[in-house]
Amino acid sequence: MKQHCFESAYAKINLTLDVLGKLENGYHELESVMQSVNLFDLVIVDKMPKGIQVSTNLKYLPNNEKNIAYQAAKLFFEVTGIRGGAKILIRKNIPVAAGLAGGSGNAAAVLAALNQLFCAPLSQRELFTVSKRLGADVPFCLMCGTQLTTGIGDVMKPIRPFPKKLILLVKPPVNIPTADIYRKLDSVLIPPHPKTADFISALERGNMEQVYASMFNVMEAVTEKEHPVISGIKEKLRRNGAKAAMMSGSGSTVFGLFDDYKKAFRSQESFSRMYQEVYLTHTN
Repeated sequence: MKQHCFESAYAKINLTLDVLGKLENGYHELESVMQSVNLFDLVIVDKMPKGIQVSTNLKYLPNNEKNIAYQAAKLFFEVTGIRGGAKILIRKNIPVAAGLAGGSGNAAAVLAALNQLFCAPLSQRELFTVSKRLGADVPFCLMCGTQLTTGIGDVMKPIRPFPKKLILLVKPPVNIPTADIYRKLDSVLIPPHPKTADFISALERGNMEQVYASMFNVMEAVTEKEHPVISGIKEKLRRNGAKAAMMSGSGSTVFGLFDDYKKAFRSQESFSRMYQEVYLTHTN
């Protein structure tokens, strides 16, 4: 019987992101095309007789119930009724508080790893249902790929896979609490909503120019006003040859999509002289 399990927890970007309104339960109704990218945290889970231990390579991250990976392990044992424990080691590569679902990916990886270690007590459907209780992005991080997400981010529909593209991720030294952005979004006039249906239609036809033109994130309306650095990064990415540039989630990471490796590499070099967290990767 396996005693330890290795999982890759992939980052995500939002190719479109629309907030349709606020629900009675306080959550927001979303519509977004989400895409996994080849930047990942390594999550190693070992069986223990009891208890939950979490450690990471970043000293400032919590190692108790404030860590969503800890919460995932606790929920797994509660739901399955299994008497056991887990030792969780996370090697963080994804920037923290960046709009890339790093924490959510860790939670999804812990659920998947424990389900393997304890002989799959949960079906994939049950695992997906359990993941919804941890956060809006966790279900996607179990699925990955290219997904249309609706509801509060917990309803998934696979769409035509996004073509493999080079992605430059740039995170300025700005941490943006998601809850603050939602609260401020409720009090401002949202600009024209992204036409997600147009994006999906263009993707299905392979019309990449229309795909790029249809990318939009309504949260930029709030975030860019408070953090103009985000607008500056988007503009520079486009000048450097990115076919499209947009903020992911509530920020602060901005990504650019490139067709030309030389342009992407030069852009990476340029941004690396300005910021510490700059990553050249590609869509999964």
